[in-house]
Order: sequence, then structure tokens, then C-alpha cells
Amino acid sequence: MATAIIAVLHRYLPVASLIPAPWHYVGVAFAALGVFLTLWSVALFRRVHTTIIPFQESSALITSGPYRYTRNPIYLAMALLLLGAAVFAGSLSPFLVIPAFMVLIQKLFISPEEAMLAERFGTEYTSYSTRVRRWL
Repeated sequence: MATAIIAVLHRYLPVASLIPAPWHYVGVAFAALGVFLTLWSVALFRRVHTTIIPFQESSALITSGPYRYTRNPIYLAMALLLLGAAVFAGSLSPFLVIPAFMVLIQKLFISPEEAMLAERFGTEYTSYSTRVRRWL
């Protein structure tokens, strides 16, 4: 949905051209990083046999791999994909989608999920959340 909004904004309300060709291809690198981060995170969920589905109870707290640097690598990966799309589009307005996405994800998913993890894992999660930042 957010990538569709990026495309619509770029097509119908580009505001200003920021990133000319061929530099807009740097967006592909951001998107590739997002895909890599997602796949790495999914592999960790599978390795410890816990759910990746939001709001389902986790059976394990993952603190290795990308979770050493961010508590939400999959949401960060989504933001990187959007950044890649915005850079590839090259105009100003698509960049507005990224902070809006991050605010919505924070309110609708991250805060409730963190509350569930704190309830499920107690001080183990609290200690982890004081060591590792939410985004980066």
C-alpha cells in the first residue's frame, strides 16, 4: 500500500526532482538491503520455532543477528524498502510516506507488540529493550 502511495505521489504530485538518473538506482541498493534484512530475520524466527505473525504469542525472544542492533528489523526493512522506492522515484513527495509509515507502524504494531513481549518475557525483555534501540 505504501509503495503504491509512493508511486502515485511521484506520478501526480512530484513537487521537485531530487535524484536524477542514474543516481536514482541507489534506491535499488536500499531495497535490496531491506529484502536481506527481512530474510535474515525470518530465518531467525524459523530457527527458534516462534511465530512471525504480529500479535501472536512468541515462544522465544530473539536477541541475536539484526536484533542486536534493532528491536524491529522487519519493520526497519520495510522502511528501507520504502526508502529505496522513494530514492528510485527521485522526486520529493514520495519521501513523505516514510515517516508517516514509521509513525503508523509504531502506533499500530510496535507499541502493542512490545507490551506483549514485556508481559511474556518480563525482565528479560525489559533488559533487552534498554540495551537495543527500537529502530537503530
